[in-house]
This record gives sequence, structure tokens and C-alpha cells, in this order.
Amino acid sequence: MGCRGSNTAFMHFDDIKVPVANRIGEEGEGFKHFMITLDGGRISIAAMALGLAVGAYEIAAKHATKRKAFGRPIGNYQGIQWKLADMATRIEAARGLVYGSAQMKDSGQRHSTQSAMAKVYASEVCNFCTYEAIGILGADGLTPKYPVERMYRDMKLTEIGEGTSEVQRIVIARSVLKSFAD
Repeated sequence: MGCRGSNTAFMHFDDIKVPVANRIGEEGEGFKHFMITLDGGRISIAAMALGLAVGAYEIAAKHATKRKAFGRPIGNYQGIQWKLADMATRIEAARGLVYGSAQMKDSGQRHSTQSAMAKVYASEVCNFCTYEAIGILGADGLTPKYPVERMYRDMKLTEIGEGTSEVQRIVIARSVLKSFAD
């Protein structure tokens, strides 16, 4: 359905023996390493969501300056202006979360909560922006004439990859509750 740019396939392994020399970390620490990797992956998915949202927004904004209805560019109408304003505002908020969590990771700080926040918010912004962009483009938004229809399909991975939005909310809530219990 989506993620045409990612060559993704199902792989299944049974009874695999990994030589000690090829082991990552110590025996019994695999889950810990997996979770550390997952936190970084959440930032990558959030960045993907942000990029899709920005792409859809830019296509819609450009279209709104060129497409005319009743003799005026559709961007002159308040309904389209509000959609673009909401898209721009949400994108900037998502950008702050994505960049902030990436900066925390790069500086070696714990970033589990921030990467979960960035991922859940950016993926929901991506959903909003790709959906609204299709609306601004009208029927053309549903066709391959514009890449927004592909962006909308690709968006779904951002809501489920590296943990669903519901899982992100659990990660965030546990952190919040722990901070108030201490």
C-alpha cells in the first residue's frame, strides 16, 4: 500500500546460531540493545513523517496559489487559508519535537520519552497534512498527477512503524507517571 521507497520483505529465522565473535553486546542483553535501537528508530520514523508532511504542505500551498475558482486563486479563500495555517503550525511544532529528540540522542542523553513524543506527534501531523493536501488539490489529489496520494499511503507506516501511536502513548504516560511518583 505504501512505502514504495523502502524495499521491505518478511524474513523468518529458526534455530540460528550466532558465533560469539559476531554477537552485539553481552548474552542476555539483546532486549536492552533492541530498545535502545528502537528509540533511535522512532526519531527516524518521526523525521520521515515530518518530511512527508512538509512535502504535502508545499505541494498544496503552491497549488493554492495557481488553481483558480470563481476567478480567484483558491488560496484567497479563508477555508484554504485556515487549512494551510493549521498545516504550517503543526509542522513547526513537529519539527521542534523531532529536532529536539535527535539533538538529545546525538548528545548522549536519554531520549526514550522525547523520541516517542516526536514519533506520535509527527505521524499524526503527517496524517493531517497529507489528508488536507488531498482536499486542497481536490480530485487531482487522488491521482498520480501529484505525489500527495502516494504520501498519504506512505503516511500509514509512520503511525505503526517502530511502535504504534498507542504504544508511544504508553511510553510517554509511564514516563510522566514516574516523574510525578518520584
